[in-house]
Amino acid sequence: MDNFDQEQPDLSGSQLTRTETRATLQNLGINEMPPPVDVNYPEVGREEEPIFPEEYTLETATGVVPEEALQQIRSHASAARRPARSGTELEKATEPRDFVTFKFADPENPRNWSNTFRWYVTLVASLVVVCIAFGSSVVTGGLGLIEEKYNVSLEVANLTCSIMVIGFAVGPLLWSPLSEIIGRRPVYIISLGLYTIFNIPCALAPNIGALLVCRFLCGVFSSSGLALAGGTIADIWNLEERGMAIAFFAAAPYAGPVIGPIVSGWINVGSHRLDLFFWVNLAFAGAVGVLIAAVPETYAPVLLRRRAARLRAEHNDPNLITEQELVHYSLGDVIRTSLVRPIAMILTEPVLDLMCLYIALIYSILYAFFFAYPVIFTQLYGFNDGQIGLMLIPIIIGAGLALFATPLVERDFRTRCCAKGRTPTPEDRLIGALIGAPFIPISLFILGATSYPHIIWVGPASSGIAFGFGMVLCYYSVNNYIIDSYHQYPASALAAKVFLRSGGGAAFPLFIVQMYDRLGLNWASWLLAFIGTGMIFIPYLFYIFGARVRAKLNKRN
Repeated sequence: MDNFDQEQPDLSGSQLTRTETRATLQNLGINEMPPPVDVNYPEVGREEEPIFPEEYTLETATGVVPEEALQQIRSHASAARRPARSGTELEKATEPRDFVTFKFADPENPRNWSNTFRWYVTLVASLVVVCIAFGSSVVTGGLGLIEEKYNVSLEVANLTCSIMVIGFAVGPLLWSPLSEIIGRRPVYIISLGLYTIFNIPCALAPNIGALLVCRFLCGVFSSSGLALAGGTIADIWNLEERGMAIAFFAAAPYAGPVIGPIVSGWINVGSHRLDLFFWVNLAFAGAVGVLIAAVPETYAPVLLRRRAARLRAEHNDPNLITEQELVHYSLGDVIRTSLVRPIAMILTEPVLDLMCLYIALIYSILYAFFFAYPVIFTQLYGFNDGQIGLMLIPIIIGAGLALFATPLVERDFRTRCCAKGRTPTPEDRLIGALIGAPFIPISLFILGATSYPHIIWVGPASSGIAFGFGMVLCYYSVNNYIIDSYHQYPASALAAKVFLRSGGGAAFPLFIVQMYDRLGLNWASWLLAFIGTGMIFIPYLFYIFGARVRAKLNKRN
């Protein structure tokens, strides 16, 4: 009988007494072909073909899986004996090595937390995104105050919003790989702490240059929430349970910016003080930062790496490791993972570019509303900044309706895949986008058709309901499509998406007011509607032809 067909007792008191065997691993579903890596599998320190990609999601009876047992099941990996990553303990490691996993019903596994606490963490993570998005648009309720205080043009005042969104594009390139090394919780604490602090110089900025620099740094520091919140939710929910949780996350980056001008508009009307915008934002960011700092670490690779270090110390066994620790990675590897790979994917992956372009358009139109609404509702109805902010509430209503539709789309996805008895494809994820895509141009056609003085303000304001509904459904579906299409490097693909999306969101505010002035209230909206109509075909074409297009054009998978 093979040595690893039965549990291995270890008689030395300093060693673990039980480990998994080939038989127990096969009973847990480990077979010869490794599955695709999990969405949250670390990209920093990852081998091209990990021998044990299930390590961070699998629970075992003993919490220790011998590499030798895995190699007997996956014989093709037996030649891949790798040197352990450099370090005082790991350099002492000799073969055979033992991988550390979570145990059955392990209380340290975030997916075993109670449903109540997991929903609390989900809401806190979503609130982080709302808070960050709120901060980006909070200045739009008082652009006139910026013009007055710093004696600048409206175009320069608009930059205070755009430049923070540019920070959103840059920051994730730093925070995503850093979270894989030190964990999500320390990154949240460091970055959101700095974001909160840098609202102080924003409030006290003596000139427009200081304000723009501090707003950019606020964008870089706060972008950790945009980069990590979705991963936090994926850390604590299994794929089958994620539907409603992901719906909240999908709505957050789009509902958050809408709240900013609502709050700042009434601050402007009531106090006419620009600094209060940033003091309110500081208080909001500080409160949310405390909430997320109180959440325990959720990232399984970091939790298991800490457990492995603890077990090595307790049992004096340097062979207890995680697979990530097998690979030595340098600063150059980290830079290549976080900076070079996302940019390379943008330049070489047309499928990713088209989907990101679609999301960037929707995100850009959202930010366009913050600058188009003051033009529309001031010219037609003479509204003040507070009343204009209220006109954005229908977008939140539409996003709320999408929260109820998203779990239904997720349930339909699972039902159809089970009924057909096949493995789901990325194209199956596009059902929500097929439903939501037409609502984007519809909302803009409504906005253009109702922008007349003889039509009550309810007409143009109601266009936001259709936009909010379609926006959340499209973002939710396309996000999942990107993850499934680039499952080998999902973090890099999502970083590329954030980069392009933020670029669009930063660019539109710089010309949208001039566009409405030159084309008129009706045709400016209709121009965006016609562009949105052309973009409708992207999810439909990929739903029909996506598999063939990916097979021909995808270089990463």
